[in-house]
Amino acid sequence: AANGRLSVDVAFALPYAAMQLFFGPIGDAVGKVRLVRVNLTLLSVGLAASALAPSHGALFAARVMSGAVAGGIIPLVLASVGDRASFAERPVALSRVLLALILGQLSGSAASGFIAEFLGWRYVFWTACAVAVLAAGSTMLFLSETRARETVSFASALARYRLVLSNPLSVRLYGVVALEGAIIFGSFPLVAPLMVAHGLGDALEAGVVLGAFAVGGAFYTFAVVALVRLLGLSGMVAVGAAGVGLLVGTAAFMPSLVGVAALFALAGFAFYMIHNVLQILATELAPGARGSGVALFAASFFIGQGVGAVMMASLAERIGTEAVFALAGLGMLLLAWPASRLPARATAHVERS
Repeated sequence: AANGRLSVDVAFALPYAAMQLFFGPIGDAVGKVRLVRVNLTLLSVGLAASALAPSHGALFAARVMSGAVAGGIIPLVLASVGDRASFAERPVALSRVLLALILGQLSGSAASGFIAEFLGWRYVFWTACAVAVLAAGSTMLFLSETRARETVSFASALARYRLVLSNPLSVRLYGVVALEGAIIFGSFPLVAPLMVAHGLGDALEAGVVLGAFAVGGAFYTFAVVALVRLLGLSGMVAVGAAGVGLLVGTAAFMPSLVGVAALFALAGFAFYMIHNVLQILATELAPGARGSGVALFAASFFIGQGVGAVMMASLAERIGTEAVFALAGLGMLLLAWPASRLPARATAHVERS
C-alpha cells in the first residue's frame, strides 16, 4: 500500500515539475489567464478520473494527467500578478497569492486525511475535483484575458527562453532558488527521522513541525508591507536567509517538540522573506516573456528540491540526521550573502537592451 501511494505521488509530481517548462511559453503566447482556465478545467477532469479509477494503473494514468495540467497553473498565476501589479505593488500582491497557497496546502492536508479516514480515498479526489471546478468557474467569471492569441511554436518558445536567459541575473537567480529548495525543502523528508532521533515522536509529530513552518509563512504575508519599508528587498533576502539558517541549525539540537515547532514556525516566516523576494525578481527577468521566466524559476526550485532530498538522505545515512540539519542551517547562512547581492530590480539589463 505504501509503495502504491508513493508511485501515485510520483505520477503527479514528476509531470507537474516537467510541464511547467512547456506551459510557461504557451501562456506567454495564448494568454496566461486563458491557459489557467483550460488547465483548471482539465485538472477537474483528471481528478474525477482519479476518483473513478477502477484499478491502480488507471489511477496512475489519471494522476499523470492531473500533474501535467496542474503544472501550468501556479507559475502562470504568479506571472499574471506580474502583468497586473506594478513593481511597487508586487510584494503585497504576490504575498496574497502566497497566503492562499499556504492556506490551501494546510487545509488540504488536514481535510484529505480526515476525508480519507472516514469516507475513503475516492472522496478525497471528489472533494479536490469540486475545488478545481470552483476555481475554473471563478477564473471564467472574475478574471479577464486581454492578451491577443499568438501562434504557439517550438521556435517561439525557444526565443522566449533565450530572452529570459539573456538577462545576466537569470542564472544567478535560478541558482539561488535551486539551492534554497535543495537546502530547506530537500531536508523536509528528514523531519520525521529527526523526531525519532530526539525521541520526540515520528510522522505525526513531523506533521506538526512542518505545519508550524507553513503557519510561520502565513504570518509572514501579513508583515510584508512593514518588512519592505524596514529592510527593503535586499535586506529581506539577507535577513531571511540568515534567519532560516540559524533557526533550522538550532532545531537540529532542540530537545523538545514545542521548541522544534516554534523554531520551524519562525523559520517559515524567515524562509518566505527570501522566497517571496525571489518570486518578485523572477517576474521581472523578461516582462515580455514573464510566463517563461517564472516557469524556469519554478522548475529550478523543484529540481533543487528533488536533488536536495536525495543528497540529504544520503548524507543522513553517513553523518546522522542532526548533522544534516546543522549543515542545512550553515548552507542557508552561506547563501545569505550571494542572495542579498541580487539587484533590487531584475529588468535593468532587459530595459537597456
